[in-house]
Amino acid sequence: MKILIIGAGATGGAYGTRLIEAGRDVTFLVRQHRAEALARDGLTLQAPDGRHTHKVHAVTAIQPGDHYDLIIVAVKAPALAGVLATAAPAIGPGTMILPFLNGMDHLDALEEAYPGQVLGGLVKIVATLDGSGTVLQMTPMSTMTVGPLHGTPLPEEVREALDVPGIRLTVDDEIETRLWEKWAFIASAGVITCLFRGTIGDILAAGGEEHILRAIAETEDVARAAGHPVSAKSHAQSLDLLTEPGSGFTSSLYRDLQNGDPVEAEHIVGGLAARARTLGVATPLLDAALLQLRTHRQAMAHQALT
Repeated sequence: MKILIIGAGATGGAYGTRLIEAGRDVTFLVRQHRAEALARDGLTLQAPDGRHTHKVHAVTAIQPGDHYDLIIVAVKAPALAGVLATAAPAIGPGTMILPFLNGMDHLDALEEAYPGQVLGGLVKIVATLDGSGTVLQMTPMSTMTVGPLHGTPLPEEVREALDVPGIRLTVDDEIETRLWEKWAFIASAGVITCLFRGTIGDILAAGGEEHILRAIAETEDVARAAGHPVSAKSHAQSLDLLTEPGSGFTSSLYRDLQNGDPVEAEHIVGGLAARARTLGVATPLLDAALLQLRTHRQAMAHQALT
């Protein structure tokens, strides 16, 4: 298949490297500065199994009619509208679109623009970009779960294209429920660590277990009301991670909060709060965390003007 990966950051770079090494036809759609760096240095993945460097094909624009068979969207939510406008010439009537974003709002937007062409997907990897643009994968975990959103089987050519060494691929016909489970978890983790400004271990030591359990219950109540109840297994995993004494765990939202503006706050927390209101689910902790995050954004905006 002819594959376009939108974004060559930690997620796009790591999974793109594995696809390239398996001989897949991969092009990256990136911003100008990233394209220049890739042309100069290639794409490097530093992973537990070694250092991987490859020359890659990266573009900053798509020529009209240059359609791709599969488009993987690997950017953060705020960039989605802009990159999809840039990528629009790459999307033909037979193009499948596979986004790896948190939350669910992006699926609604994509489905509205390209009905029947969107797949559900989620990835699990611990990776980041260093100052040189190298993708650092910190643990061996590199999984990808994909599935159809409309009850039709996943196209076999998509499964074959993504089933490569270095990626543990799972095809799940209940992918929408898996996405809701992930959303419930990352939202509850964000609520807890952003609202109480600390690690799970510190929050527990301060007497916060009841609030942690309440936050988990709120997000899972929204998923249940939406018709995608969180499984007992997923609930147990959330409890294990978010109630472990002494844990240094923090959410990505909290780390973004510490480093600057939490760029996915509206997509993860705001989106879930909006759905809760539509579904008539009370979410006081979720709402309080959203207010805190929005207040922080306002304060950062004022600082930028002074």
